[in-house]
Amino acid sequence: MPQTPDYIRISDEIVSDVRSGKVQPGEKLPSIADMGDRFEVSSSTIQMVYVRLEALRVIRRHQGKGVFVTDPKTWMREP
Repeated sequence: MPQTPDYIRISDEIVSDVRSGKVQPGEKLPSIADMGDRFEVSSSTIQMVYVRLEALRVIRRHQGKGVFVTDPKTWMREP
């Protein structure tokens, strides 16, 4: 059975944290370096996580300010 790539596993975990309320809309996510340390992966893997989350509209990046969680109502579907 193939293993899920780290960037998908990590981004799915962040989405789950947002859905559960563990991470709130408007909350600033850690830097790429800090997230890499937290998940014990390279900064390029975290960059891929943030690209995926941005494509899913879960986060928004603001140049020079950071990465912020968007309101789940704008991207989360009802089960």
